Amino acid sequence: MAELQSILLYCSLFVSLFFEVFLLITYLEVRSELKLEEEQFMKPRIEASYPTVTVVVPCFNEERTVKATIESILNLDYPKDKLSLILVNDGSTDGTLKALSGFKNYPQVSIIDKENGGKHTAVNLALENVKSDLVGCLDADSFVMPEALQRIVPHFEDASVMAVTPSIKVHEPKNILQYIQKTEYSWSIFLRRMLSSMGALYVTPGPFSIFRTRVFQELGNYRYAHMTEDMEMAMRMQKNHYKIVNSHGAHVYTVTPHNIKDLVKQRARWTYGFLNNTFDYRGLLLNKSYGHFGMFIMPIAIISIFSSLFMVLNVLWGFITRGVQMFTRYQAVGFNWRFSVPSFDWYFINTGVLSIIVALAVALTLFILYLSLKLSDGKFKFHRGILYYLFLYTFMVPLWLVKALFDTAFRRKVSWR
Repeated sequence: MAELQSILLYCSLFVSLFFEVFLLITYLEVRSELKLEEEQFMKPRIEASYPTVTVVVPCFNEERTVKATIESILNLDYPKDKLSLILVNDGSTDGTLKALSGFKNYPQVSIIDKENGGKHTAVNLALENVKSDLVGCLDADSFVMPEALQRIVPHFEDASVMAVTPSIKVHEPKNILQYIQKTEYSWSIFLRRMLSSMGALYVTPGPFSIFRTRVFQELGNYRYAHMTEDMEMAMRMQKNHYKIVNSHGAHVYTVTPHNIKDLVKQRARWTYGFLNNTFDYRGLLLNKSYGHFGMFIMPIAIISIFSSLFMVLNVLWGFITRGVQMFTRYQAVGFNWRFSVPSFDWYFINTGVLSIIVALAVALTLFILYLSLKLSDGKFKFHRGILYYLFLYTFMVPLWLVKALFDTAFRRKVSWR
């Protein structure tokens, strides 16, 4: 049993190290791309060159945030005659429809009221009325920065680009849990930008991913897809070799869960959706015709779910074992109240292979976290969320991994809220 545990631990650490090194190498290769993107954004554009864009806002019981969401779109730094909004009330039972009605006099705004059928049905209904070159969606709990669309549109000058995803940040964190998510989202910004360079993005997030309209005409509309339609659409695009890129400078802020129950439910849904969508698109897995996406990113994403769970449980088991040993010692000899000042001796440092690998993995993790925060904010700035993330996040992950695996194994349906 101990031997099997050691083998699994070494394998998990190897996967972690391999992926971290791969990300760092990718970062070194794309630094010039990041600089070029910034130069392209600063270059003045002729107004006639702007493509027409439609933004769909699906709403279900979002009366508290939807007004600010719509105002953020209307305040985009983009020609007003090239921008349209379709607001869809998906059978809300609160004051959402009333909030939407406040924008009915805006010439570029259309409002649709329908029975509740889920986000994908709301967006699909709106897509039937889209006549613009580009189309995107903005969740009703998210807020887009004024320059975001200006940063996204230049990517479509490459005729092979079919969709562009933004960088998502946490909107006004207020408690420890949201500060943890703030750091986590910075890591996600780094990861998605690296995956973009590899052509391996596997999700087009609801908050302000922009598509060429013909993507839906050619591949069809959104599907139910295990409550993660944004992930299914990205995998469908990958299957058909449609290029998805990321614009790390296009910032969108989203409201995140403020309590552990909602966070676990949200992340379990994401993980559940990934596992089930991966099964639906299993033909892409380890298929060399899909490049990095099929041969590397999909397999390592699946492995990381199980390896992360194993490593955390291994640490917790170590704590339990240590606690049992201390309790046994107490039963035998009682408490030893003698206090001595700890001393340091290089001779007693553990220089075993496992200790070196763990130290290297931790060092690389910290360095990548530094790069993530720097890429996300333009510069590294220490905040308390970093400490919360380092000391608490790892022990939170098993909560939703176990739930997602349980729901998948027993084919349980998950809910949005």
